[in-house]
Amino acid sequence: MQKIPALFGAALLCLTLQTSYAQSVDSVTGKLLNYPSRLFGKLQSRLSRLNNDLASQTEKYLNKMASREQKLQRKLLPIDSAGAARLFGGSAGQYAALIQQLKTDTGKPHQALSGQYQPYVDSLQGELRFLKQNPQLMGAGLQPQAALSQLQALQAKLQVADQAKLFIQQRRQLIAQYISQHGNLQSLMGSYYSGLSRDAYYYSQRLNQYKDMLNDPDRLEQKALGVVSKLPAYQNFMKSNSQLNGLFKMPGGVDSSTAKALPGLQTHSQVAQQVQGQAAAGGDGGMGALQSKLQSAQSLLDSYKGKLSQLGAGGTTADAPEFRPNDQKTKTLWHRLEYGVNFQTTHNSYYYPIVTDLGLSLGYKLGHSNIVGIGASYKMGWGSDIQHIAITGQGVGLRSFLQIAIKGGLSATGGFEYNYTTPFISYQQLKQLQYWTRSGLIGLSKTVSMRSRVFKKTQLQLLWDFLSYQQAPKTQPLLFRIGYTF
Repeated sequence: MQKIPALFGAALLCLTLQTSYAQSVDSVTGKLLNYPSRLFGKLQSRLSRLNNDLASQTEKYLNKMASREQKLQRKLLPIDSAGAARLFGGSAGQYAALIQQLKTDTGKPHQALSGQYQPYVDSLQGELRFLKQNPQLMGAGLQPQAALSQLQALQAKLQVADQAKLFIQQRRQLIAQYISQHGNLQSLMGSYYSGLSRDAYYYSQRLNQYKDMLNDPDRLEQKALGVVSKLPAYQNFMKSNSQLNGLFKMPGGVDSSTAKALPGLQTHSQVAQQVQGQAAAGGDGGMGALQSKLQSAQSLLDSYKGKLSQLGAGGTTADAPEFRPNDQKTKTLWHRLEYGVNFQTTHNSYYYPIVTDLGLSLGYKLGHSNIVGIGASYKMGWGSDIQHIAITGQGVGLRSFLQIAIKGGLSATGGFEYNYTTPFISYQQLKQLQYWTRSGLIGLSKTVSMRSRVFKKTQLQLLWDFLSYQQAPKTQPLLFRIGYTF
């Protein structure tokens, strides 16, 4: 009889273990089934767009630089034909070779690390390659090959772009050296060389923007990478297949046993043991002295990093601007638009003395905080006095403006506006042009940075309407507006 409880307990234990195992399998399977099925299509679309934009901008840039050199060569040829032959001989073929490589290079399955290391790109490439080798981990119909091909092609184009950037830098140095040796040609070649410098700087900025966009994953991509990165098989895969492994054979990699260690390269544990040994040898004050040295070393390293960031990035010679660069030139149209709202209170007439103008504006950033734009306003009346409050439509306005930065958030502002200042009931009344008045505005604007997220850029404007004296009845000459830009 005593064997029955024992058998029952053993059976219960087996059932519990089977249930636990089934739950663990279901848990893993659930994580895999939660892999976003829309990722590959969305990722392929984003990478394809970056591919096309980068190829188009790089080809346009190379053609423009080649055209500038041809013009410079034609200018120099009648004066110094031998120098022109030495300076420009073969450059056209090199430009053409870079353009051809840009069009035909689609990347390699195992892209070698080149230039600045990009952690997210390395992780994304490892994820796609891992899933390609393990299709059983995904749902039916999910294929990472197209997205992986786009990523490989984009990496290849980035390498060609870096080569083009370095080549242009070398061409600029050669031309600058020639100009410095022939001072009499400064007036002839100076403007062309300045154009080369400006184009090189703006292309470098645009290339950095593409790299930033590539290393800026959205939530869907972060979720997908989070699902795969928890798998032990993926972690082992990355130890021997990441881009960093091309430089160092990571400990624990598949082929680390056969890899030769680089001379002087130490593991994390070896460094930690050495530090602890030196700190212990120093006695009670050893750790404090070590921390002090580490802080001084860190500050020195930060200063070097700051100097390097001023010179440039990406492993190429810096494109130090010899002019004041336009911080908006390399941005897209949508990133150069600025939206705003503003309001002002005026005395409209004897019958409706208080009117609030609620305005909307759309500005286009020209550069250096200079903005040109248009806008519209709605005039809302509040009644005759405190005892007779009534919200009424008192008119509308059409606006145009130009804002030129002066210094420290202070800007000169000018604009021209048309205002319909008569109460209206239907929009048909707005077609009566005789009721529209003109306003010419000049004044100052001050942008105040607020701590609030919503009202981060608050703008205060004091404007003088120099056409107000021509109106009958006379309108308010001084206007004070408060606005917010986004």
